[in-house]
Amino acid sequence: MHMADALVSPAVGGTFWAAAAAMIACSSSKVRRNLDERKVPLMGVLGAFVFAAQMINFTVPATGSSGHLGGSLLLAILLGPAAAFLTIASVLMVQALFFSDGGLLALGCNIINLGFFPAFIAYPLFYKRMVGNNPCRSRIVFAAIVAALIGLQLGSLGVVLETVTSGISSLPFTTFLLLMHRSTWRSVPLKGS
Repeated sequence: MHMADALVSPAVGGTFWAAAAAMIACSSSKVRRNLDERKVPLMGVLGAFVFAAQMINFTVPATGSSGHLGGSLLLAILLGPAAAFLTIASVLMVQALFFSDGGLLALGCNIINLGFFPAFIAYPLFYKRMVGNNPCRSRIVFAAIVAALIGLQLGSLGVVLETVTSGISSLPFTTFLLLMHRSTWRSVPLKGS
């Protein structure tokens, strides 16, 4: 879920800017240490694909936020967590700077919500463990769906916590969380819908 500047106080926005900057520095160092020259063009191509896919937004009613397809898990599967995090951070920076999608104050929050949770939580703790050492198509698909849903839910929880902590939301915490949770589930295409 993409956050707008109006949902974040300067204190919360600044804190998440610092956290995102630290994660970018850490990820850059890791990618530099383990640089595979073949991965750099792939990062660019996949970043462009995710950028285009994430430009399709839907409004989350009554919350002031919007949702869109998230590409961080796909990036983590194809590039690894550190390279995925750098790629999604780059995509989010371009969206904020040139398309006013998300805003500059909320940029750190968006990088954590859309980059950190899928790449460093959903991918290693759920996707990789569920796929295991003997991957097969059904296991990969099931693990990707579960990890994507977990990453989306964690991102939605991040939006709620950051907005409530900022003192911006007029909605009670539980109502806001329920609206974000329901909109996340509605964005998942289900068979027959």
